Amino acid sequence: MWKNSVLFTSLAILSQAWAQEPPSPFRYESAGSLVLNSSLNLDWYENTFYYRWETPNGTSFYRGNVNQKQSECLFSEEDVKLALTQKGIDGVKSWKLYRVEPSTKKNNVKFSFKAQDYLYDWKQKTVSVIAKKETKTSVGQAKNSKPAPYWQKFNADNSAYIFAKGNQLYLKKADKEIRLSDDGEADFSFNTSSNAGLDTIKQSGTNAVWAGDYIISWREDKRMIEDMSVISSLQQPRPVTRTYKFPMPGDQETADYAVEIWDSKTLKKTKVDIIEEKDQRLILPGQLINGRTYLFASRLGGDEEGVYFLRRNRRNDEVELCRLHFASAKVEVLIKEKTVPHMNEQLFSVHVLDKTKDILFWSERTGFGKYYRYNTKGNLLNRVGPDGDYVAGGIHHFDTVSNALFIDVYGFQKANNPYLKQYLRVTLDQEGGKLLTDLPDVQHSITLSTNKRYFLDQYSSIGKAGVYELRDTSGRLIMHLGQADMSGLTGIGWRAPEQVKVQATDAKTDLYGLVYTPSDFDPAKKYPVISSVYPGPQDDFVPHSFVVDDNYHQSLADLGYVVVQLPSRGSSPYRGLKFHSYSYGNMRDYALEDNKSTLEALAKERPYMDLDRVGIFGHSGGGFMSATAILTYPKFYKVAVAASGNYDPNIYTQWWGETYHGLSPDGKKGYIPTALELAANLEGKLLLITGDVDINVHPANTFRLANALIKANKYFDMMVLPGKDHGLGDAYYQNLIHNYFKNHLTKKNEGE
Repeated sequence: MWKNSVLFTSLAILSQAWAQEPPSPFRYESAGSLVLNSSLNLDWYENTFYYRWETPNGTSFYRGNVNQKQSECLFSEEDVKLALTQKGIDGVKSWKLYRVEPSTKKNNVKFSFKAQDYLYDWKQKTVSVIAKKETKTSVGQAKNSKPAPYWQKFNADNSAYIFAKGNQLYLKKADKEIRLSDDGEADFSFNTSSNAGLDTIKQSGTNAVWAGDYIISWREDKRMIEDMSVISSLQQPRPVTRTYKFPMPGDQETADYAVEIWDSKTLKKTKVDIIEEKDQRLILPGQLINGRTYLFASRLGGDEEGVYFLRRNRRNDEVELCRLHFASAKVEVLIKEKTVPHMNEQLFSVHVLDKTKDILFWSERTGFGKYYRYNTKGNLLNRVGPDGDYVAGGIHHFDTVSNALFIDVYGFQKANNPYLKQYLRVTLDQEGGKLLTDLPDVQHSITLSTNKRYFLDQYSSIGKAGVYELRDTSGRLIMHLGQADMSGLTGIGWRAPEQVKVQATDAKTDLYGLVYTPSDFDPAKKYPVISSVYPGPQDDFVPHSFVVDDNYHQSLADLGYVVVQLPSRGSSPYRGLKFHSYSYGNMRDYALEDNKSTLEALAKERPYMDLDRVGIFGHSGGGFMSATAILTYPKFYKVAVAASGNYDPNIYTQWWGETYHGLSPDGKKGYIPTALELAANLEGKLLLITGDVDINVHPANTFRLANALIKANKYFDMMVLPGKDHGLGDAYYQNLIHNYFKNHLTKKNEGE
């Protein structure tokens, strides 16, 4: 009787608590507008640039010149509004002029209002309409005429195009429609539409592309991968089931690939043996994987002779750069790289340079990611940039004239916070480099001018909004443009979190994080402590540049808490292979010890932190960590809010579990430790939250943990949010978190 009533009772009590406690306000939810000039955009015309600048008295537009090393105010936003009004144009009262463009006409700039382009003369303070021109294309059609349908992929001379119909591939040339394929089917289709195969008449886009006279198709075959389903209960008029392919760790079957090449003139088809060993995965040019573009080469089809692609193994510790030669349909392996225990999914990339045809290959072969230059035969030429224990990230720009690369780097200055981004200028064929943004203790972001001779350096810290400096591409300072005005924000009581550096449990690895305290903070008082967590390994989500209220941490602190956000070893790809791979083989527990020990270390120097009242919360991987933490250290963590957590990594996505934990040692499923085994340890208050249509971290993760807690006869709370997928960050969700801590962590020893 008791076990069967646990869930019902939990939901009833949670609802009662909500009714008793009104939703907490988000004090800084709209406070970003109180920071003036929180970002800056320069519009360039040769060596002249224009930009918008805000003051408490209004907005003005400036013109700067790099040769004169100065800028001048030209006009205000109100001047433009007045000129529009005088011309009889309505609707300008609440309108904001965000951007102007340089004009070749003296004393004029271009801008748009309600889809109409205008010139503004700041000397005469008048506006004039820019007439729309009808230019002709090469085939005699008006440029503004209706474009060709999206699904038509034309060849270079526009004499033919390819498309999909149903699951098949078609070619149309000389007004003749030719069906090229006959083996397309669901989950192995030539069609890129989400409803491919449902409509065999309607034309649609295709995954095939042109390369000269060749047509090349790459297809991922997911037919053997098992299904996962969620039920959309809010669908009208009746609930529907959404089913999708979802490979899990330990699955016997993985995706396969098929590559075909057609000669568009002869229609001869050639199949390519693209996979050398079972379970290899292909990564195509420009393909986005986990939010990152892996291969920066000419677009597939841009080279008439062949194309580069990546091939990696299932363990994700080996990757090959290959080239497919169209004429011979042969695959050539150019570079083969092995990284133990796994490749860096977030930072690894390959760049094939159009001008030199050199290959830039990112590697952690020394333990810290760098770029290495190879020729087209796959022969190593040199490391790009200086050696050292720093990590090279993305390539921001390649100057083809000077062969200079602009690379973002992490940890380049030894005394600097290794998470702070800086920019390094290196030469393609040399192993030296120059730091362009050498100011430490701030997060840099650069934007190059149109002519690539200058860059705007925008930098900030967690407590100081943007500062803007213009430099040339050697790093020389040209002029200081100003900094953001935070007076409106600080005027409402906002205070920046404290930046802290604490050693991990190994007593040698520095961890960098933030401590938020209430705006009415009194160091003589005792405050409950709430740890906000995300264990990575792809990111730790600790901000290092200015942000008003990241994840509502300051709003939560203002309710009377000390909120701590500290990463753990294994949580970030920006600190080298050893740090990043600390999680390997221990996906459940790797982050827990550091979180507990760093809270204890902080409290030794901050007596206002009450370690008798410690809470923890997180979403996704942070939800998994929060639940696991309260089950691992039940005497330390008193309250936990765990949202959308992958509590059973064995039913989470395959690449995650097999990359960061490893392959199943016996080829069986269910080999990764879960939070379920710890359910009997629960002593404090635990709230589980999930959306019911989450196809990233399936709700079954939450339900399985709930079931384990019920079997262990443990009391817990649970909230299922109908119609919600993995993204839960609305006001109701935030109020769930705030009120749960308010009801269970505020009073001394409550929840024990």
